[in-house]
Amino acid sequence: MTKVKTYSHDLWDHGISQGYSVNGTIYISGQFSHNTEGEFVGEGDIEAQTRQTLENLDRVLAEFGITKSNLAYVEIYLTNAQEHIEPCIGLIKEYMGQHRPAGSCIGVTYLASPEQLIEISAVAHTN
Repeated sequence: MTKVKTYSHDLWDHGISQGYSVNGTIYISGQFSHNTEGEFVGEGDIEAQTRQTLENLDRVLAEFGITKSNLAYVEIYLTNAQEHIEPCIGLIKEYMGQHRPAGSCIGVTYLASPEQLIEISAVAHTN
């Protein structure tokens, strides 16, 4: 039997879920730098945006009763990869601690909002 669970935050209802779990695998939609009130955080500041984005990732993981240690794959999108890769990866390593999921870092021309410098999507597991 297929077991499905979804999580959506009321402020970010764009027709997709923030997270979608099926049979123990959780697919996490792209998270970015908005706080729980829907306000953008850290305009022009990659470190502030990365921290807020990781907090949002944690919030989705918590809704499924898991933590960052359950992350299997992390995909990072950066609008200015050459300039922001080092500070971003430093914060990601700090956030992950000893856990090392698979992942990709992808440079893109732009993201959904003009002020957005980073977006992170992920795949996690419940076991």
